[in-house]
Amino acid sequence: MQQEKLTNIYTVSRLARHARLLLEGDMGAVWLTGEISNLAMPASGHWYFSLKDNQSQLRCAMFKGNNRSVSVRPKDGDQVLIFGKVTLYEPRGDFQLVAQTMAPAGEGLLKQQFEALKQALAAEGLFAAERKRPLPAHPARIGIISSPTGAAVHDILTVLARRAPQLEVILYPSSVQGESAVPQLIHALAEANRRNETDLLLLARGGGSLEDLWSFNDERLVRAIAASRLPVVSAVGHEVDVSLSDLVADLRAPTPSAAAELVSADSSVQRRQWQQQGQRLEQAMQRWLADRHNQLGQLQQRLQRQHPSQRLQQQSQQLDQLHLRLERAIIRRLEQAQQRAGQAALRLAHQHPGQRLVHSKDRLHTLEQRLHGALNIRLNHFEHKLALAGSRLHAMSPLATLSRGYSITLHNNKVLTHTGQIKENDVISTRLANGEVVSRVISTR
Repeated sequence: MQQEKLTNIYTVSRLARHARLLLEGDMGAVWLTGEISNLAMPASGHWYFSLKDNQSQLRCAMFKGNNRSVSVRPKDGDQVLIFGKVTLYEPRGDFQLVAQTMAPAGEGLLKQQFEALKQALAAEGLFAAERKRPLPAHPARIGIISSPTGAAVHDILTVLARRAPQLEVILYPSSVQGESAVPQLIHALAEANRRNETDLLLLARGGGSLEDLWSFNDERLVRAIAASRLPVVSAVGHEVDVSLSDLVADLRAPTPSAAAELVSADSSVQRRQWQQQGQRLEQAMQRWLADRHNQLGQLQQRLQRQHPSQRLQQQSQQLDQLHLRLERAIIRRLEQAQQRAGQAALRLAHQHPGQRLVHSKDRLHTLEQRLHGALNIRLNHFEHKLALAGSRLHAMSPLATLSRGYSITLHNNKVLTHTGQIKENDVISTRLANGEVVSRVISTR
């Protein structure tokens, strides 16, 4: 026993090395936040400091190969976020952390996370220009994913009412800030793709700090935008704010108002185009009438020179025919224009939101009835299967056999099958359908 104790004696250096290996093996690399104090930057280029909070402090070292990548030179009192390896400095036996990266805490951490995720997603090709889809030239209906009470929705609707009042808008409400924002935004995006009732989607939010806009830098939302079948226009924050949602979207607008202008054609421009086309048509008609009037004048001059009554009658008849053809052509043009206007009004009435809402309600009612019918059929099927299984189980139960007059005799919890298993004076038990009988063996035959 004494010899075994002597063989387990450690030297100081062996114990320090063993403790270092245990720390590095069990703890490994960790993230740590705290306040810098006792910062020393000797000529070697290495940094030595303590990281502390309200209750404890820890010695730290950051060698020059790692501290060259630190963007902001630290000082005592700075709150920082550090990634490093927990270890033991063997010569002094000091517990310490060897820092590998350092970043300012708070918004600095968010920026670091933003850049890291941005590089990772860019390496996958999610921001590549070749995967972005063009927007439809003349959308009839657009979807807005945003907070229904936010300023972004108000700005978008104001611009659309001025530029394109005929454009239909569907709002997919979602929170745009806080812990619940990302799941709600992803759900709204999935719902819009499932319903497939718009030509494109506007993902919009007003301005704010980096923390306020952080939901739009979430990797789950970025991948959901990339997977969207509908084109997505991102209008998050102000012009200087750039989120990962902006980078992955098919088009990035600097503001929600700018997004509304990008997806809508100005109705005043269309009216000017129609007016110009009408003027060109009127001018063409006037030129045609002027040509015919000149021809008529020439014919009249030739008639005056020749004075044949027969030719005069023929020309007069041709003039009447041309006049009638002209009237019929004008009337036909007017009727065609009225017919096109009526068809346009009919199409506009068919596209009215009220009619579409009634149709959607009828369809929803039909689907609910079908769902209830299918559920009742399934429940009846499972009830029938359960009854069959119960009857089969009851038929195979030993209790059912006993109820028909049979019994089971046991000795030492073993079923008796022949008389050689027992002898005189042995105690046996007989299991009946409604209980058990205990007996003593008198004899066997």
